[in-house]
Amino acid sequence: MAESFALTEATYYILLSLVSPRHGYGIMQLTEELSGGRVRLAAGTLYGALNALCAKGWIIQLPSEDESRRKEYRLTEKGRHVLEREVARLCELADNGERILREE
Repeated sequence: MAESFALTEATYYILLSLVSPRHGYGIMQLTEELSGGRVRLAAGTLYGALNALCAKGWIIQLPSEDESRRKEYRLTEKGRHVLEREVARLCELADNGERILREE
């Protein structure tokens, strides 16, 4: 049986933002936009999360051009699988909630 766990909202949005390669500031902007301003990542929090996600093999840091300080990251296949499982889990939660509320 596959490992089952829930992602934090911040982790979910970080992974979602990395479906296409993106640098740190771009991740912060898209996360805030997608969450309607609910999730605001500070730089220290974001880079700690990026390091942890790299260590899990869910994302990779892309090679940088020359000595650019701008680091880009991208979702791996493993990360995409984790994200797809989380989307399915969230859909199930929403479907069950809607179904039960309609039965009242």
